[in-house]
Amino acid sequence: MRKEETNTMAETAKADGRSPSELIDARIRELGDWRGEMLARLRAVILQAEPEAVEEWKWRGVPVWYRDGMICTGETYKDKVKLTFAKGAALDDPSSLFNASLEGNARRAIDFHEGAEIDGKALTALVRAAATLNASTKKRSPRKR
Repeated sequence: MRKEETNTMAETAKADGRSPSELIDARIRELGDWRGEMLARLRAVILQAEPEAVEEWKWRGVPVWYRDGMICTGETYKDKVKLTFAKGAALDDPSSLFNASLEGNARRAIDFHEGAEIDGKALTALVRAAATLNASTKKRSPRKR
């Protein structure tokens, strides 16, 4: 999608008051190709793994999933759908799903290309691990004495 289209979608959302989930639905429909289908399938795994996850719409058109902090983003590009885990470098990845953004100290990503299979069991484990990590590092309010 071109930048102008993303900006238009974000501006339309502000004008008509659509929720982040509705914007993600619209994005999936708007893509109208394998990327939309892939994003929909990835979203389903994320929400099944963490039913309490909150969907957000950030940075002019990027779906983001939160649970006690950011779990991951779902970016779409011409040749891939990228799930970026905010704290991916701190997660165990026994199935070696992470295949992008491996050089950083915090994030890790999984690039899904056309025709790629989703390892639902391994992705579910990563999503749950990310949510668990967020909960364990969640800043707690100081207690009143």
